[in-house]
Amino acid sequence: MSRKNILQGLMSGAPSPAPQTDRPRATKGAIGAVSRSIADLKARAVIEIDPHLIDAGGLQDRLESDATEDAELARSIATYGQQVPVLVRPHPSDENRFQIVYGRRRVLALRDLGQPVKALVRDLDDREAVLAQGQENTARRDLSFIEKVNFARQMVDAGYDRKAICDALAIDKTLISRMLSVAERVPLAVIESIGAAPGIGRDRWLALAELMASAEDDPDTLIGTMALTAAGQTSDQRFEALFAYLSGARRRARALPRPEPLNDAQGRALGEVSRGAASVVLRLRRSRTRGFEDWLVENLSDLHRRWQDDQGGK
Repeated sequence: MSRKNILQGLMSGAPSPAPQTDRPRATKGAIGAVSRSIADLKARAVIEIDPHLIDAGGLQDRLESDATEDAELARSIATYGQQVPVLVRPHPSDENRFQIVYGRRRVLALRDLGQPVKALVRDLDDREAVLAQGQENTARRDLSFIEKVNFARQMVDAGYDRKAICDALAIDKTLISRMLSVAERVPLAVIESIGAAPGIGRDRWLALAELMASAEDDPDTLIGTMALTAAGQTSDQRFEALFAYLSGARRRARALPRPEPLNDAQGRALGEVSRGAASVVLRLRRSRTRGFEDWLVENLSDLHRRWQDDQGGK
């Protein structure tokens, strides 16, 4: 059934127009009031929609999915039915389809079950849709701190101002500033690799952002660190692995003297060296060495042998 037919069905059973009389014609104000009442009725009405007519939309609110929770939601709906309707809006570019505002997991569960979706249909522009999505997420209280940070980051990228973000997440300007500072200092690739981290709150993420601000490792290295050092594979454990790594790197950096710059034959920066009493740390930046670092590692044994020969010849 097309979107047009679905919406027309909302008005089925409406009373027939009254016969004409000699009474004065209705004023524009009265007609407008009736039109608004009909629009309000349509906005509050719950209708059934084929889940295959509902497309993705809005911003990403979850960083990871939980197969166990998704299966439990599907079992609950199969047993008790869909208790809470989702919110959709008319698709902006296809008059026969809808776009989800919130309730994605319910739509997917009903699609798997082969059942129609109970939905509210509202005419929302992009801003209104994002605000509704954010407010519904806040009301659920099941998004982690970093998932809210990621939602705020997407709103910034989409051009929304601070007031809109505060309204969507029901937070004040001070907190949104802290959230966005995390989004600015912790690369998105690292956030996505950690995941929702439901057990990690605001203060720990702010502390990680501080460590990231002074970290010299590229995101790929940090992601690899999480994979290699995490005791398990939960998102909380990946966070703790990265936090421990960066904390150790800071302690090691404090124990070494101020690094000296390393330049190539033309005087261009290649990296830096830190000389301590017990060790020497050579740090080369891949963006500048362009493969020299790999050549150096491969030829280090030969270079050391030549140095030993030179030492013996003196």
